Amino acid sequence: MTGRRTRVSITDVARQAGVSVGTASKALNGRGQLREETRARVRAAAHELGFLPSAVAASLLTGRTYTVGLIMTDHHGRFSLPILHGAEDALGWDETLAFVCDTRDDPIREQHYVRGLLRRRVDGIIVAGRRTEPRPPLAADLPVPVVYAFARSADPGDCSVVVDEPAGAALAVEHLLRTGRRHIAHVTGPHGHASVRARVDGTRRALADAGRELVGDPWYGGWSEVWGRFAAAALARAHPDVDAVFCGSDAIARGVADGLRECGRRLPDDVAIVGVDNWQPTAEGCRPPLTSVDLNLREVGRTAGTLLLSAIRSGPAPGVHSVPCRLVVRASSAPTGG
Repeated sequence: MTGRRTRVSITDVARQAGVSVGTASKALNGRGQLREETRARVRAAAHELGFLPSAVAASLLTGRTYTVGLIMTDHHGRFSLPILHGAEDALGWDETLAFVCDTRDDPIREQHYVRGLLRRRVDGIIVAGRRTEPRPPLAADLPVPVVYAFARSADPGDCSVVVDEPAGAALAVEHLLRTGRRHIAHVTGPHGHASVRARVDGTRRALADAGRELVGDPWYGGWSEVWGRFAAAALARAHPDVDAVFCGSDAIARGVADGLRECGRRLPDDVAIVGVDNWQPTAEGCRPPLTSVDLNLREVGRTAGTLLLSAIRSGPAPGVHSVPCRLVVRASSAPTGG
């Protein structure tokens, strides 16, 4: 049976490079006054031997564990997973690993995870929410920096990364206007939801900037396809001249598409549709495939990870940091032939 490979040590690297252990350590850690030729020789020896620096030694040298906590509240992963992937993009460059903790929207479980992460001496924590309403801070006077992603902290002194949802709604409206649509309605989610309010504000502002108004009032309801189908039937009866519908989510938009077809409206010839989320299974499964506002959640995570690393090294950047949306155009909003 083949035995395990012996771990290569800093002593092996020093011997291979023909320098002292102290010199090898300084060369690999970027410290000390060494000639570049010496540093290069040590690095080449480390690469040749397959040397992996000790995380324990690095921790003793820097005072860091090179770990962070990522607390998520979205056990379905629809919002948290893209944020996690973006955060890992940023943390990976620093060779920092994340402990992922799913609170399942339970504040007691959340505090349990906070205590556990602090016992493991993480360097910082990212909190990824699935709702955009401001949330209470994790705790007062935590010994490590915290960055809130998607759901901002209610404390303006904390560091939060959010999506510019009003501007995302404006992207959708401006696109519909460019394609020749003039009678735009808005079907969205619950009236009191923060994202709903932000998207309604952005929709109205973009239309006002173009000298136009929303067709009727916003249609408030649920986040489901069922609501979208119901709203589409009512909208077609109340406003038969509507030629575009901006929907507050892709699920609503898919329901609106089905409902309008059942009313005899052709998509996108008679009515164009745009959703929000760019959730690929829903957007591409819609008929026709759905134009959608992408919330850029991976960039939210990447920004949160970058800000956390910066806070670990040199102190926090308090306040709200905004990430722009992007519009993914598909067939549901093709230009009008009129």
